[in-house]
Amino acid sequence: MSLSIGIVGLPNVGKSTLFNALTKNRVLAANYPFATIEPNVGVVNVPDARLYKLAEILQSVKTVPAGCSFTDIAGIVRGASKGEGLGNKFLSHIRECNAIVQVVRAFDNDDIIHVEGKVDPANDTEIIKAELCLADLESVQKRIDSLQKQVKKDPSLAGDITELQELLAILDKGELISAHMPQPPESCLDLQLLTAKPFIYVFNVDEAGLSDEPKIAQLQALAQGCPAIVLCAQIETELQDLPEAEAQELLESLGQPESGLNSLIKLGYKELGLETFFTSGPTESRGWVMHAGFTAPQAAGVIHTDFEKGFIKAEVVDYDSFVAGNGWAGAASAGKVRLEGKDYVMQDGDIVVFRHNS
Repeated sequence: MSLSIGIVGLPNVGKSTLFNALTKNRVLAANYPFATIEPNVGVVNVPDARLYKLAEILQSVKTVPAGCSFTDIAGIVRGASKGEGLGNKFLSHIRECNAIVQVVRAFDNDDIIHVEGKVDPANDTEIIKAELCLADLESVQKRIDSLQKQVKKDPSLAGDITELQELLAILDKGELISAHMPQPPESCLDLQLLTAKPFIYVFNVDEAGLSDEPKIAQLQALAQGCPAIVLCAQIETELQDLPEAEAQELLESLGQPESGLNSLIKLGYKELGLETFFTSGPTESRGWVMHAGFTAPQAAGVIHTDFEKGFIKAEVVDYDSFVAGNGWAGAASAGKVRLEGKDYVMQDGDIVVFRHNS
């Protein structure tokens, strides 16, 4: 299980630059529309200092962070929902992602073309939102039309039609379903509606914009309640090329507590309701991604499906107790290592050993 985020936006807003910074790849970042045709996919380590502390305590030979995949999707233009700019193909790539990040250009640079002819973050956010809504409108209406033909034979489908009509009303207003329904109805889950996915705005500013508080407030207001991050993709790229100490020094000089990319990954985790548990020993310390509320057997299944099927018990200790005891033995001596059964609900930061039938 991993977090999968699709990076979308108009052409030339900094999507590929952001992707390069995230993944340390060097995909084409060019000054013309549709520089990205096929989506680029990269896996990024989830920043979590706890993992490295565990590895330090147990002197683990190997440290493996939890993973987060990012997909750089080609620029969406006005009319994408009707196929403009290869729009249908691009929109289908977004459906495969768990969450959507829209990169919005908020910097001026006459040397970089803006597909709409001017830099206007408010206009850009509305274009992307409108195209996603229009694509979903078509999907929902098709499903309603299909169900209405079947409802005479199966009256139980009337409830599904009502639910879908509620979604249609939201989309008709040009609004995101996720802003109204954190959990969309089951009747539409297989449609993979774009506007039902968690939505995060990334406003790409220049270096001066990072300290321009009035501008930052104006940009965040454009998110209309959705989570938003303001960063400079160019600075993020520079940070990736610096040693850790120098990168931290640069962040401090800019008044930033951490990189925008780390903030983005953590926010994606939060929006998708994901948490991390750990396995740790002398050979390896590893972070694993789980949904909040997972039971111990479900978490075991993240490691291997056979672990879930053959689950017996789990030895569990919380992170703070593990660190205080300087490892398994100290935590056990303090009575902090517990044996938990099938009904135990895992907590973020749990360190665990699963006992299972082979």
